[in-house]
Amino acid sequence: MEQNMSQFWTRFIRPGLDQVVHNLSFIGGKPIGSLVWKRLTFLVATPAIGLCMINAYYAAVGAAENQRREFIKYDHLRRRTKRFPWGNGERSLFHNREVNALTEGYEA
Repeated sequence: MEQNMSQFWTRFIRPGLDQVVHNLSFIGGKPIGSLVWKRLTFLVATPAIGLCMINAYYAAVGAAENQRREFIKYDHLRRRTKRFPWGNGERSLFHNREVNALTEGYEA
């Protein structure tokens, strides 16, 4: 049993750990590696996060300006084969009366 564990360690675990240590020395083990990650953080990641924030803001403003769509009663949408177990059974758990229509149309 002990010999099997020793063989398992030398054949599978040890080479994997050696490879991880080797890869880490290229990424951040040397001062040049940390400089690369520092530059990537400040020159790539930070502007990307800023652009995503601007995009989310304009998407939210645009969504607030949009009118809700005209209700068209399709047979395949808003089927209620079983009532919801809360409220009156018609509205979903996160129902929003301004956005979500019921089976017969929007609420007043």
